[in-house]
Amino acid sequence: MVKIALQMKATLENIEELRPSGREFRWYLKFTCCNCGETSEKWNYVSLSESIPAQRGNAVSHFASKCKLCFRENSMTILEDSVKSFLANDQNKFQMIAIFDCRGLEPNNFSAREGWIAKTINGGKEFTDVDLSDGEWADYCDRIKEPVGIYEIEHRFKRVK
Repeated sequence: MVKIALQMKATLENIEELRPSGREFRWYLKFTCCNCGETSEKWNYVSLSESIPAQRGNAVSHFASKCKLCFRENSMTILEDSVKSFLANDQNKFQMIAIFDCRGLEPNNFSAREGWIAKTINGGKEFTDVDLSDGEWADYCDRIKEPVGIYEIEHRFKRVK
């Protein structure tokens, strides 16, 4: 069991908070098998709203797969209480937004895609279903009468205890 934190960094323009939309939010990831080193070429999504009974015990996993190279069964669980918002006050630093409990595999790439909620500064509008598939997003908030945007998105994975 290895816990891997997904950390994100972005430049926010007139946005104070960026967060996943809830239990249905899809985390798009690519994985590496810890047994043989095989790396997946296709994107897989993981969601809190979809679970699979674990092979042993009463636990559940949010993702399970069999390695194409070594045929090992691997799984991952999103730690629900670890899912956090990305906040503007620390936008120049990597911030932890989720932790994954990995068994036999580790994420090696993340694609932000759709399903984000962006809350504007000064009590402005809350944009739902923000799509970061292009690596950025921009709009206009008529409440604060300013442009809003999310740019220069970066991510990294870090082992945590």
